Amino acid sequence: MKFKELLRIVGDAPLFETGLLLAGDVDPGNVRRQLSRWTRAGKLAQLRRGLYTLAPPYQKVKPHPFLVANRLVTASYISLPVALAHYGLIPEYVPVVTSVTTGRPGTFETPLGRYEFHHIKRSRFYGYHLLEIGAGQQAFVALPEKALLDQLYLQPGGDALPYLRSLRLQNLSRLNVELLQQLAERAASLKLERAAANIVTLIAEEEDDYEILSEATS
Repeated sequence: MKFKELLRIVGDAPLFETGLLLAGDVDPGNVRRQLSRWTRAGKLAQLRRGLYTLAPPYQKVKPHPFLVANRLVTASYISLPVALAHYGLIPEYVPVVTSVTTGRPGTFETPLGRYEFHHIKRSRFYGYHLLEIGAGQQAFVALPEKALLDQLYLQPGGDALPYLRSLRLQNLSRLNVELLQQLAERAASLKLERAAANIVTLIAEEEDDYEILSEATS
């Protein structure tokens, strides 16, 4: 396989896997050797075994970090701090792409950044949706309410008000309180039920602060 043929096959894809190139009458060993050669030459970037992206200037579509995370570990969805930042629920920029998975926890250091995966039970693998993330790409991302609950569940003492306040949560009016409580109840976790109740307290406080500010400026 020549590099021009590779571009013809995967040129419009933000990511591609080795298996895509092994269909038909090809020598798998030769394909893998060429991929290694092109990676060393800087034409490709390898994200994990068998997963690649074209490097500039050959890359037509830049892969979104959320898509990369989904493809690094298939049984996963975006959650925790990076999802909270995406929804504007915390003020900080989050440089690490965080996900939860039913598989083993782990970290990938890639040419496109750092990706962390945290384990949750299969029974708690819910509360996410397929989100449009631009440039024709989609990724599985936790709902805002589930991203917050995942964060609180995995954090020791995460259900307590002091920890919740330390997150400097904002824009809590964007949360669906009924859905938040339903997701917490589905987890069958007293910790998450306490966390949901404390989040409702913070929502009420945010509403009171907004009213006070409105009255002061009127």
